[in-house]
Amino acid sequence: MPLARFLRRLLPLLFLVGLGWFLWKKIQPTLSDLENPLRTEPRITVSHNTVLTKIEGLGRLELVRYHFKDIVEYKKNTYRFLPDSKVALIVAGDAIGCLDLRKVREQDVVFEGDSIVRIALPAAELCTWQVDHSQSRVYSVENGFFQDAALVDESYKYAEKNVRRAALQSGILTQTERNAQQILRPMLETMTGRRVILTRQMAPPQLPAKR
Repeated sequence: MPLARFLRRLLPLLFLVGLGWFLWKKIQPTLSDLENPLRTEPRITVSHNTVLTKIEGLGRLELVRYHFKDIVEYKKNTYRFLPDSKVALIVAGDAIGCLDLRKVREQDVVFEGDSIVRIALPAAELCTWQVDHSQSRVYSVENGFFQDAALVDESYKYAEKNVRRAALQSGILTQTERNAQQILRPMLETMTGRRVILTRQMAPPQLPAKR
């Protein structure tokens, strides 16, 4: 049969063509490098060796986030007879108010009959406060005396402390407790099928100082 004979002759040829195409794909990147040894695009190799160092159990319920914008002028006099070093920053910062639910004790949950449950919540806390560096920038540096980087670092640390102070002065703890009433109470009432009354934990009595 001429057709069968033709196919038998064609198969080795197709095999050779396929093998040649496969080998070409394998060596093409190497040939490209040899043709262009002075390529401008850098070759980047990244390796990782990530190590888990600590696992923490979290029980903080974040209830409010405050955003701040500030213009900070930080001055420092390092040398007595030289002008002050000065950094001006445009700073964005965040502060988060939360409740640490790990502090809820067994005696803080009291059932009254079949319809009411009282829960004493821990005091509100300022969980985190930080400068958002992606939204902040250095406006100017004057008289750095070759210590610009250290001066900018000091000014950012001051700005971060100011985020904490501004959050507390703006009433973030009061707002956190207010949000706990608005968010936690309906959720707990749905879960328990009871009327939920949220109160605040009593501070432990302080022993008189010894004389």
